[in-house]
Amino acid sequence: MIHLPVLITDLGLILAAAGITTLLFKRIKQPLVLGYILAGLLVGPHIKFIPTVTDNESIHIWAEIGVIFLLFSLGLEFSFKKLVKVGGSASITAIVEVVFMLLIGFVAGLAMGWSTMDSIFLGGILSVSSTTIIIRAFEELGVKHKKFAGLVFGVLIVEDLVAILLLVLLSTLAVSQQFAGAEMLISILKLCFFLVLWFIGGIFLVPTFLKATKKLMNDETMLVVSIALCLLMVLLAVKVGFSPALGAFIMGSILAETTQAERIEHLTKSVKDLFAAIFFVSVGMLINPSILIDYAVPIVVITLATVLGKFLSSGLGALVSGQPLKTSVQTGLSLAQIGEFSFIIATLGLTLKVTSDFLYPIAVAVSAITTFTTPYLIKFSEPFYLFLERKLPKKWVEGINRYSSSTAGITTLSDWKTLLKSYTFNLIIHSVILIAIVFLGSKYLQPFITQNLINGNNGIVISLIVTLFIMTPFLWALAIRRIERKAYSHLWLNKKYTRGPLIALEILRISLAIFFVGILIYQFYSTWISIVIAIALIVLCMFVFSRRLQGFYNKLESRFLLNLNAREAQNAQPEILPWDTHLVELTVAPESTLVGKTLIDLSVREKYGVNIALIERGKIMIPTPGRDERLYPNDKVLVIGTDDQLAAIKELFEGSIDDNLQSSFPKEDMALQKIVINSSSPVYGQTIRNSGIREMTQGLVVGIERNGERILNPDSTLTFENGDIVWIVGNNKKVPELLK
Repeated sequence: MIHLPVLITDLGLILAAAGITTLLFKRIKQPLVLGYILAGLLVGPHIKFIPTVTDNESIHIWAEIGVIFLLFSLGLEFSFKKLVKVGGSASITAIVEVVFMLLIGFVAGLAMGWSTMDSIFLGGILSVSSTTIIIRAFEELGVKHKKFAGLVFGVLIVEDLVAILLLVLLSTLAVSQQFAGAEMLISILKLCFFLVLWFIGGIFLVPTFLKATKKLMNDETMLVVSIALCLLMVLLAVKVGFSPALGAFIMGSILAETTQAERIEHLTKSVKDLFAAIFFVSVGMLINPSILIDYAVPIVVITLATVLGKFLSSGLGALVSGQPLKTSVQTGLSLAQIGEFSFIIATLGLTLKVTSDFLYPIAVAVSAITTFTTPYLIKFSEPFYLFLERKLPKKWVEGINRYSSSTAGITTLSDWKTLLKSYTFNLIIHSVILIAIVFLGSKYLQPFITQNLINGNNGIVISLIVTLFIMTPFLWALAIRRIERKAYSHLWLNKKYTRGPLIALEILRISLAIFFVGILIYQFYSTWISIVIAIALIVLCMFVFSRRLQGFYNKLESRFLLNLNAREAQNAQPEILPWDTHLVELTVAPESTLVGKTLIDLSVREKYGVNIALIERGKIMIPTPGRDERLYPNDKVLVIGTDDQLAAIKELFEGSIDDNLQSSFPKEDMALQKIVINSSSPVYGQTIRNSGIREMTQGLVVGIERNGERILNPDSTLTFENGDIVWIVGNNKKVPELLK
């Protein structure tokens, strides 16, 4: 008898249970995540009346792979440029929400008598909302076009980055088992350092590699290469002391900036869905029903804390950021749930063995309850806003409206703000690059050269020269390169107040460059004389070869910016910022009544009050289309309007199908059939055109075999003869009735 490994048996059991439960949940229109968790509960060790998984260790390994691909997928949807573009409103809302929910979770845990570590992890679990659940709810309720949806998506992008930061901080806290401020600060700085380094290196190298190999990349190789890049970044992240999930997320966010992002997302979706399903099933396997019964009261308390806390904190954050009351209420109620990141944080606590066994199933139970309540809360948000508007004092409502209007116009930057912002970015980016070069040169390059190529002092000298040569363009950019010339000139001309600070900034830049050179040389030689001589030489070289360094650095910078902006340039869209309206993308459905009509015929501006800003047709962009431009199936149209206006026109874009028309020709009845003609056949002696085959059977004669001769696509004037073998494409129910 052939032996089947336990891993395969368990995997088959997991996927079978997941398949059955997800079909059920699809039928009742509930999130599939809950179906996976239920499947895990059924095949877990706590339910005995059906077969259970036996090798839990292997399943945990599969689940870790699931986390990697889940975070890789989130990274593909994240994009650092999206984070920059979300604006102050989403950032302020997200930060206020996360801070408040961390405090609410921590206080709630202590109030229920839990340990400090359990309470801290509970705060982390409650602080991040579920991207998957919110997107699904928005799609089902048809509210993605509304103004508050854009703010919610921006908040979710910021929360993704905050969640990654929480994973690092909670890992550090769990290992140290104490609130060491210095260790926390070091962890944050280390994370920021590697985020900047990986982003710069990734954007410079990965898109360049994908462009160079584009002609060789079919779907299979693109899938393999994408997963390989993901796992390589996972290895690198683990090597420097971070979690595998962080590495997967970073590589996803790097690939999100490339022109191949949509293709990679499409190709890896099936892999992500498979392993994510295993992860969520493993989540359900850890749930002990008896614990849920014993901790029913804490589950209710934490659920209420989640819904009320997120509503109040998110709503308050939106109000502080300058959003109207309606948008703030809708945003707060939309974010009132926890999801996949909460599971990952709870899993981290279990893996590090710093949280109690009851915390994990409680988190899953709260997630399940809030998942069910999310669609109802979103539906309830607008009526609740109208209720608040009636009940709140008029002075409060008017004050909120005035505050919202006043903050909308604060967009100007002074010369000092512009200059300091650019100098700060320049300092951070080049300092990170230089630190990385110093580390690689001293820890890897020098040992490699001295051990394998040239021994002794000569090897050390060559290693130092090579490292300094690599550092030179970045030292020049840090110390000498002119930044924001226009703002700098304006400030320099104001002799009375600004020349002193400007000179101080230049001295600071040069001092930092000298400091990095000194640090490098100190790694190789500890004598101060050699350090002073080397610094003098490098400074002299930077000034003498300034033009060449500038040219070389400009090439590096141009390549980086080209890679960074390639995806945006490919899908270029004009930025239009109207007053109280917003921009949304609608797709013209093939069955829409808009298809084939010109914009002047549609008169959407006159009838609905909306404006069409841009039409995207494949790779063709048509900004501010003219009145004679037509709409075609699958055109993506950027439309400007209010929530109500966009809701009215959305139905036109989606179109509708006449049920009678749809059922009059069932696709499954279409088939290729063979009919033999004899002298008693109704069509014998008639031409194809006069036989009525097309009209009566919805059929088409595609071939006739007569006396061993085959006639493909016969002429409609051909007459049917006795013994003809006729091939017909048509309704397999009607053709035999006519020709039998």
